[in-house]
Amino acid sequence: MQRLPRGAGVVARGLAAGLLRPVARLARQRGLTLLVAGDGRAAVALGAGLHLPDRRQSLGLLPFLVARRSAPSRIKLTMATHGGQRGAARARRLRPDCLFLSPLFPTQSHPGAPALGALRWAALARGLPAPCIALGGVTPARLGAVPRCAAGVAAIGGLAIPVARLPQ
Repeated sequence: MQRLPRGAGVVARGLAAGLLRPVARLARQRGLTLLVAGDGRAAVALGAGLHLPDRRQSLGLLPFLVARRSAPSRIKLTMATHGGQRGAARARRLRPDCLFLSPLFPTQSHPGAPALGALRWAALARGLPAPCIALGGVTPARLGAVPRCAAGVAAIGGLAIPVARLPQ
């Protein structure tokens, strides 16, 4: 997290509960936006945002949404979507700050998953109700091929550090 620019987002996914608090403290010190994946109660307890996975159930969504209602500009909500109608309908209901639309390119983290490609990614992004961040196979060599309509890029390993700018 030391090399991330101020304002970047970090998704804490699969971290042991005891690590969340130190990660939240470090994110605050560095001016980063922390998003807790799939656990709304943990996000509220840490004063963090929530990232909703596309294909996994999330816990504590209602308490998070209630807390978010009181500070919508401060408490971020993001969602993963893989371009399906179900994800688009969920995004319209929950009104996230941004969506992680993936996979843009073939990716090592999901071997064999069909990539959307730049044209299909852009068409899907334009039809979604929130700014979209490109995820999936994003590497320094492919940054020039990311559609211009992308609100940002994110990576699990392709950029050596996960980076995403959230809409302000």
